[in-house]
Amino acid sequence: MSDLDERVQLFKLHPSSRGLSEEALREIAAACELVRYSPGEHIHRTDEPVTSLFLVIHGRLRVTLLDLQGNVMLERYQGSGDQFGGIAAALAEPTPMECVAEDPSTLLRIEYAKAQELSRKYDLFRVNYVQLMAESVKRVLFNDRLISRPKLVAFVHQSPQTRVVTKRLMSRLVEMGEAPGVFTDQAEPGFDAKVEQRRILGGDEDLSIDEVRSQAAKWLEAGRVFVDVATSVEPLRAINALEKCQIVFWCVTPQNWYDSVRSLEDMESRAPGWREKVRILWLLEPGEHAPSAPELWKLAKRQISVSFGSASGKEGKVLFNGFERLVHLVRGLKIGVALGGGAARGMAHIGVLKALEDSGITVDMIAGTSAGAMTGTLYAAGFDPDFLVDRFVSDLTPSRLFRWLPKGDQWYLLYKYRLGRFDPMLRNYLKDLRMEQLAVPMHTVTVDLIGGKPVVRDTGDAVHAILESINLPVLSTPINRQGQALVDGGLINNVPADVLVSKGCNFVIAVSVTATMETEFARNRPDTPDDRMRSASTIQTILRSFLVQNRNINAIGVEPADVVIEPDVTGFDLTHFTRTDELAAIGESTTKEAIPEIKRLLSRLDGQLFQS
Repeated sequence: MSDLDERVQLFKLHPSSRGLSEEALREIAAACELVRYSPGEHIHRTDEPVTSLFLVIHGRLRVTLLDLQGNVMLERYQGSGDQFGGIAAALAEPTPMECVAEDPSTLLRIEYAKAQELSRKYDLFRVNYVQLMAESVKRVLFNDRLISRPKLVAFVHQSPQTRVVTKRLMSRLVEMGEAPGVFTDQAEPGFDAKVEQRRILGGDEDLSIDEVRSQAAKWLEAGRVFVDVATSVEPLRAINALEKCQIVFWCVTPQNWYDSVRSLEDMESRAPGWREKVRILWLLEPGEHAPSAPELWKLAKRQISVSFGSASGKEGKVLFNGFERLVHLVRGLKIGVALGGGAARGMAHIGVLKALEDSGITVDMIAGTSAGAMTGTLYAAGFDPDFLVDRFVSDLTPSRLFRWLPKGDQWYLLYKYRLGRFDPMLRNYLKDLRMEQLAVPMHTVTVDLIGGKPVVRDTGDAVHAILESINLPVLSTPINRQGQALVDGGLINNVPADVLVSKGCNFVIAVSVTATMETEFARNRPDTPDDRMRSASTIQTILRSFLVQNRNINAIGVEPADVVIEPDVTGFDLTHFTRTDELAAIGESTTKEAIPEIKRLLSRLDGQLFQS
């Protein structure tokens, strides 16, 4: 194959080539230079003029925009199918921008003046490229929250057992109107009849690189390209194929996961940035949690658990909605729910999660502060919402001694904190489960009094993460751990929707149980005469102070949320955990009222996945 033929084939893989004639393809490709960069190499250095356009064929670039003092103003990533330099080259002046290859990257470079000449000659090329630049601007304006579906996705199987996942996924994509093409190492057709597949490895004669590129270009015109292979394929061929993919799902089971460690280590030694695109996909039996597997966690940015079956007993639907989360990932959607603090009033979150689940809205990520951290983590671990309601009522009902005491519910709460009774209560359900093992990725918010900053937990002991986030000052002493003194996250960020946006969620539902606050405290109202006003207890004062603070700082974390749900729980005292069933019912009914609007907004993001 000539150099020009190779450039033509690579150009066909890029969206700027869509619809062009063979003559146009060859002339534009002839004007391009094929360039390859290793991780860490500069495509552009700051304060140098940009004189060329770059079409990203494969790989990932990190683009950093600096201010006059050299501080980072914006940092974002460009992947396969993106472009770099279009706007900067038009300025024709030194640009305070840096572009570095994060992964092994293949680009086509074309001088800006030549690109202008060709865009005048070929209108469709100009239209395609302008659309690419407009998409880049939109992603910046919308803080990367627009749907962006990966065009090249790989599934690597440690055993044949996990092939069922890709088979079901392809059928689901076809149902939604997609036309996926699959490169596989399997001889027999394993997918829906409407899914095109080509055997690339292990046949009588492996497809050549030219044949693979040609087929991929045809599939990209109509849809997307998937790779579905076993870990046993020849390593160099596998690396060459997987380098081109934007997401790699490494599929394992609790029985065979360790066999994948060496392969992933070898691959990441060639390209350290691989961790950003590898997802460990666990295929689990009903009721089974993913192992802790710290060796794998170091090699992959995220994990996703998939289990087929139906819920029973204390198990909720969470464990069996993993496949739907996979569909969301492949469709470029990530739905996050932010649960705020509010002591007993936070029990309304259980009803919110139940209503979302029952309406068919699968949650992809949760962030919680204080009571939101507790309810969210237990839900993310797979417990049924109704089961949680029953257990909270039972576990947080004061003993007979406290029920006899005046303000016994307040003294009982102080007792639970001071004697460390929350740990064994939570440990009874979560055992030694780690945050990494939860069925839904969970982030808890706490505050470090030493550093004076919020701390977001998504790894480590799940019970510890909850205890740190619910640790009310004065009622309890700070938890000292790893050089930090940790207290309730509501001090700084009570409804952490912003955390979810920073973690890649492009649709966020925020739940606040402190947005509405009754004008009554210790039975005192604004019109209560001075001589009839009652003195509040210390515990009442502490809890009310947190409520007032939370209400006034809600806007900090809530601001980026797409939908805010505010259950009216003003009739409940902050220590009324025994009324969890009533609080959950209010959360459920409030959320049901919001479901039509939530689905309407989701349908704007993905009309096939969420029919209006």
